[in-house]
Amino acid sequence: MRFVRWQLAWMLAAILALAAVGAFSYELFFVLSLLGLLIVTELTAPVAVTPDWRRRLRWLILLGLTGFAVIISRRVLEILSPEVLPW
Repeated sequence: MRFVRWQLAWMLAAILALAAVGAFSYELFFVLSLLGLLIVTELTAPVAVTPDWRRRLRWLILLGLTGFAVIISRRVLEILSPEVLPW
């Protein structure tokens, strides 16, 4: 439960910070939440024994990193001029 509380606190702080600076977007919120997931995962890692739920957390992290790659590739394609792209 400590992991879940920290992750929810991180996500709430991300929403409030993005809203405070007027930069809220779903993409930025996703990236900040993924960053929080990675940080909270490392900070709450047990020393000796890895519970089963933490092994399944790897799949969530992999899914999040895939989503991050999609966001980055979309941003790169927006930046590139149409003459550069072959299609």
